[in-house]
Amino acid sequence: MTTTSPSPTIAELIAQERRLTLPRFSYDDAFALGSLLVELARERHAPVAIDIRRGAQQLFHAALPGSSADNDAWIDRKRKVVERYGESSYLVGTRFRAKGTTFEESSRLDPDTYAAHGGSFPIAVEGAGVIGTVTVSGLPQAEDHAMVVEALEHFTATPGL
Repeated sequence: MTTTSPSPTIAELIAQERRLTLPRFSYDDAFALGSLLVELARERHAPVAIDIRRGAQQLFHAALPGSSADNDAWIDRKRKVVERYGESSYLVGTRFRAKGTTFEESSRLDPDTYAAHGGSFPIAVEGAGVIGTVTVSGLPQAEDHAMVVEALEHFTATPGL
């Protein structure tokens, strides 16, 4: 994760989502993915909150030192964008920016309820589509997104998944 790398393109963000589709996603998988995110965040002293949901059920939540209730509110707003659009919150925001506007200006959705900022990623399962979300909040949006992608890449490389 570096802050100096350019923002990913729409094509790169779409490719991430396709590449990170899972064969399955269980309660144990949610715990393993959440624990991996906690480990990454602790290694970096990242002041983040982490949330994993399947449908309406919260399967994992952790708040690390330096995070606050504001991060939980950001998680909810970013997660709602994924639930509505079926794409990462960063991709949705990037699509609006590519059109020369912003999500807040053009989506016609309440910004107190929805935030198209990086950090929430769809959990997609082969043959089922999007079944949940994994969200990080507490870093700049590109870094929140990159942390989730990095964890999913490690997770999908785990033998037995």
